[in-house]
Amino acid sequence: MAMAQALPDDGVMRAADGTPLKTALARAERRERLKALGLVLPLFAFIVLSFVVPILVMLYNSVYDPDVSDNMPRTVVALQAWDGKDLPSEDVFAAFVADMKLAHENKQTALIGKRLNYEMSGIRSKVIATGRKIGTLEQGPYKEAVIAIDKVWGEPDTWATIKRSSSDWTPFYILSLLDLRQGADGSIERIPEDRAIYIDILLRTLGISLLVTLTTLVLGYPVAYLLATSPQRTASILMIFVLLPFWTSLLVRTTAWMILMQDGGVFTQLLNFTGITWVMNLFGLVEGEPQLFKTRFATIVAMTHIQLPFTLLPIYSVMKTISPNYMRAAKSLGGTPFYCFLRVYMPQTLPGVAAGCLLTFILCLGYYITPALVGGPTDQMISGFIERAINSENNWGKASALGVILLIATLILYYVYNKLIGIDRMKLG
Repeated sequence: MAMAQALPDDGVMRAADGTPLKTALARAERRERLKALGLVLPLFAFIVLSFVVPILVMLYNSVYDPDVSDNMPRTVVALQAWDGKDLPSEDVFAAFVADMKLAHENKQTALIGKRLNYEMSGIRSKVIATGRKIGTLEQGPYKEAVIAIDKVWGEPDTWATIKRSSSDWTPFYILSLLDLRQGADGSIERIPEDRAIYIDILLRTLGISLLVTLTTLVLGYPVAYLLATSPQRTASILMIFVLLPFWTSLLVRTTAWMILMQDGGVFTQLLNFTGITWVMNLFGLVEGEPQLFKTRFATIVAMTHIQLPFTLLPIYSVMKTISPNYMRAAKSLGGTPFYCFLRVYMPQTLPGVAAGCLLTFILCLGYYITPALVGGPTDQMISGFIERAINSENNWGKASALGVILLIATLILYYVYNKLIGIDRMKLG
């Protein structure tokens, strides 16, 4: 039997090419790591470009707004010494005239007006008109002359708004979407109740998402149990019906619900045929035929239909790993079927329930098409207001702030959810 070769004189094991064995192993491990990095790098780059970068840009746009400071630099500097009580001094008005003349020449008065209009409705047209007229002012005093152009410049609130908007970094968008605002002295205060809408929109989004999640859980849990415990042939047929929504476009499915729930549609005729409409009229719940289209009910039903597989499939995947011997053992010890299911089987399915519900809830938070098509004006969610801020108002700061608030709310709810249920501590199977 051949013996191993003796160590060289220096006592170092070497590879076939004479390289020290330790160095050769280190090179081989480094090559393997580089290969692994090369395989992961495209996915990592895709995640960074399509997910991380947009979030960072959204965070940046929600607090960065240099429109006023860039186009009114002299006014911004002059307003720093203003106490916010009476009208600013003549120096502020002189700086304002100089800035407005230059802004009018550079065609930036509309940009200034748009930014100020976020806080003072209707001031945009006044800023543009002032920019056109202020060129006739050749010399001071400017205070009375500017106020004569438009009385809005004689109100301290106008100058307080300009001062609040003078910083490149502003909390305005975040505060306004929490129904808050900065006072003239910089303090945080609530806006009047007749203008406070965004907290209601956030609560509506969370409420609809939670209701859809619970509905999909109630409907999907029994179906998942049936799939997991049925013979393979039956389960395969049932799984086809579960996966059918994935084979159809979301827009097509939503349009189908529009047709089904419209006035005089299939659902209305079904209610009339079964006598449910008559019963509802008898108890005064509705007058005439019930209206289903453009209601919260239609929004919940359509979203539930779309999201049901997302809740069902994680639960089913966990149920398939549960051995039936657990239930047999529990029954052999004297437990009733319901008790055994409640105390033995159901706790083992909680990882799937947690994963499915969390997935559905997060997806529901970003719904836009379904509420827009089948929901009414009071059923629109945050995504719809983000779309409106971008396409109708051209207000990227507001859209970004809405996205940030939705992101923060989602992270907080996930943290609470994780603390209560402990999804990261659960073991699948």
